[in-house]
Amino acid sequence: MAKSKDEKLFAEFPPVSTEAWEAVINKDLKGADYEKKLVWRTQEGFNVRPYYRAEDLKNVKHLQSAPGEFPYVRGIKKDNNWLVRQTIYVTDPREANAKALDVLMRGAESLCFVVKNKEFTSEDLDVLLDGIEIKAIELNFDGCAVSKVAELFIDKVQQAQMNPDDVVVSFNIDPLIKKFSLKGRECGDLSKIKNLIEKSSPYKRMRFVTVNGQVFNSCGATIVQELALTLSVAHEYIVRLLESGLSVDQVAPAIKFNFSVSSNYFMEIAKFRAARMLWANIASEYHPSRGCAVKMRAHAITSQYNTTVYDPYVNMLRGTTEAMSAAIAGVSSIEVTPFDQAFETPTEFSTRIARNVQLLLKEESHMNRVTDAAGGSYYIENLTQSIAEHAWSLFREIEDKGGYVEAFKSGFIPDLIESSAAKNDKNLATRRQILLGTNQYPNFNETAADCITESTVTPKAPTCCCGHAPMEGIRVLRPYRLSMPFEALRLKTDRSGKAPKVFMLTVGSLAFARARAQFACNFFACAGFRVIDNNRFASVEEGVQAAMDAQAEIIVICSSDDEYATLAPEAKQRIGDKALLVVAGDPACRPELESAGINHYISVKSNVLETLLAYQKELGI
Repeated sequence: MAKSKDEKLFAEFPPVSTEAWEAVINKDLKGADYEKKLVWRTQEGFNVRPYYRAEDLKNVKHLQSAPGEFPYVRGIKKDNNWLVRQTIYVTDPREANAKALDVLMRGAESLCFVVKNKEFTSEDLDVLLDGIEIKAIELNFDGCAVSKVAELFIDKVQQAQMNPDDVVVSFNIDPLIKKFSLKGRECGDLSKIKNLIEKSSPYKRMRFVTVNGQVFNSCGATIVQELALTLSVAHEYIVRLLESGLSVDQVAPAIKFNFSVSSNYFMEIAKFRAARMLWANIASEYHPSRGCAVKMRAHAITSQYNTTVYDPYVNMLRGTTEAMSAAIAGVSSIEVTPFDQAFETPTEFSTRIARNVQLLLKEESHMNRVTDAAGGSYYIENLTQSIAEHAWSLFREIEDKGGYVEAFKSGFIPDLIESSAAKNDKNLATRRQILLGTNQYPNFNETAADCITESTVTPKAPTCCCGHAPMEGIRVLRPYRLSMPFEALRLKTDRSGKAPKVFMLTVGSLAFARARAQFACNFFACAGFRVIDNNRFASVEEGVQAAMDAQAEIIVICSSDDEYATLAPEAKQRIGDKALLVVAGDPACRPELESAGINHYISVKSNVLETLLAYQKELGI
C-alpha cells in the first residue's frame, strides 16, 4: 500500500536518542577526551560538533524566512540563477571588445572590464561596448580610471534613452579599501560617489560602491573577520554618504559586495547566508522605503590566497569546490580565477576552463535550479548562526572604536588580520593545515616554469599609481598567497643549479620502514630535493652502500623507534661525514643517538619550512 505524504520515511524503526548516540561514541573512544578528539575549534573562535540533529535547530533564530524574504538568509530572490562573470583587461578597446564578444558566445553572462588608461574617452567606451547588448548582460567596470568610465557610461545610456530597468552595471569604486586600506591614503569626502549616484537617477540598478571584501581574505583574515570587516566598510559608506546629503534609498542599493570564497566548503556556504542576514539587519535600521535597499548583491571570487604556482592544475580543483560553495550559498555572480593567474597572464585554455567550471555546475549539475539547497541542514544552519554571531560581535566592536577608518588607524584591524595571517603561516609550516602540492604531496618531478621568478613568490606591497606615499603611522594591508614561503624555498633549489639527492635507507620493520619512507619523501620533496625511495634493505651495510653509489647528500634512515637504537649508530659509523644522516621519527632513544653524533630528525612535530631551510643552508643552496 502506498504511503501518504504525511507518513514519515522509516517510521517503523524506533527513534534513537542523542544520549544513545553519545553512549556509543564514548564507548568507541575508549576513554579518550571527547572534546579534544571530535570537537573542532575553528580559527574563527567557535566550536563545531561532530554531528548535529533536529533538536540543534531549536535555538537557530533565522529559520522562519523563505527564499526571497527578509532577512534573506536563503537568498535575495526565489531562484538561484547566478551570473557567470569573466574579467577582461582593457589595453586596446577594440581587442577587448572582440574578446568580450567571444566569451559572451562561450557562456559568460557578466563582464568586468578593467580600465587603467586615465585618458579613456567616450569614443573608447563606444568601441569597447560595440555589438554588446547591454540589456542582455550585467556589466562591471574596474581599474584606476573607473570613476571616469562611470561618468562616460551614464552619459552614454542617458543619450541613448535606455530603459533604466535594462541597465545592470556596477563600478568598483572603493576608496576605503583600495585607497585607504591598501595604500594608506586618505579617502576624502566621497563626493565623486555622491555625484555619480545623483547623476544616474533614475537608473536604480547602477551600483557605484563595490566593497572589496576579498582583500581581507587575501591578507590572511578568517571567514568571520572577512565578513565583519566587509560589513563595517559598507556601513561606513552608508554613514558618510548619508552625512553628505543622500538618502538611504539612494545609498544602500548603490552598494555591491565582492567576497572571496575559500576551500573551507561548508563554512563558505554559511558565510554568504550569514552575510545576507547581517546586511539586511544593518540596512533596515535606516528604514529605507525601498525593499531592495536591504538586499545584499554578493559577487564571489574564488580565493587567490590559496592558489599555488607549483602543481598549478590543483588550482582547478580548488576553484571547482569553491565555486560550488558559492553556488549553493546563492550568490548573485561568480568568477572562477584561472588556474595559472598567480604566475602568468591567463591563457585561452585556463580562462576557458575557469568559465566552464560554472557552466558544468549549471548545465550538468543543475545547481542553478535549486534555491538554497543548504536550507534545513542541521550542520549548515548551525554554522550560519555561529558565523553570524561572531561576525556581528566583531562588527559591533569595530563600531565601538569609531567605525572602520578609526579602528584601522588605531592599528586594531591590521593587528587582527596580521595575527590571523601569522597563525595560517605557522599552521602551513607545521602541516596543521594542508595545501596540496605545496607542503604535502608535492609533485616530485616538477621544476619551476621559466615564467616563475623570485618576484612571483614574494609578497608585493600595493603601489599607488599616483605615486603618493602612505599617511604617516598607517600600516597598510598586504595581500599575499599562503604558499609563497614554500614556493620561495623550492624555487631557490630549482634555480641553484644543484639537485640534492635524498636517499631512503629503509631497514628493519617493513611496516615502519615504508610508512616513514613515504613521510620523508613528501617532506624533502617540498623543497625540490630529488628523493630516492626504496622498499627495504636486508642490512644497514647494504643500504649505506646503495646510498653511496647514488651519491646522496642526505640519507634518511627509516625504521621503527625500537630498532633505531642499534641501526642508526651503525649507519652513522658507516656514513661518517660523506652525507647527512637524518632519522625519520622522534624516538625515545634520541638522547643516546645525539650523544653518538646523530643530530638530524624529522617527524610530524617538525616545522617543515624551518627544517628544510636549515637543510638548504647546510647543503650550500
